[in-house]
Amino acid sequence: MTDSLPTSTSAVSAASAVSLPVVDNAEHRRFEVEVDDELAYAKYRLQGQTIRFLHTFVPEVLRGRGIATQLILAALDSSRSRGLAVVPRCPLFRNYMARHRESQDLLSAEGLALVNA
Repeated sequence: MTDSLPTSTSAVSAASAVSLPVVDNAEHRRFEVEVDDELAYAKYRLQGQTIRFLHTFVPEVLRGRGIATQLILAALDSSRSRGLAVVPRCPLFRNYMARHRESQDLLSAEGLALVNA
């Protein structure tokens, strides 16, 4: 894949006071952030103007710090800026988008069906 999605840094609500530098690693097709020498990431597949979020991983030692939310926010911000339709195959993305109506305009028809399932 040659497309590279824009890099984004997003803040999480009260769950985390510090915004982390989330980057798009297009070569590995994932948004990622390194914290305390541990790598957290959200894998995606880009097809034309659609991005499918497949899996989010946060090492156990980093869980509970809002890192997955920061990955999701950065990825959705990037998707919005690129005009990409989102298919949230990853349960974390799907649950986030189901709870945050302001993100649902990004959903493709397939993505909307997943969120409403």
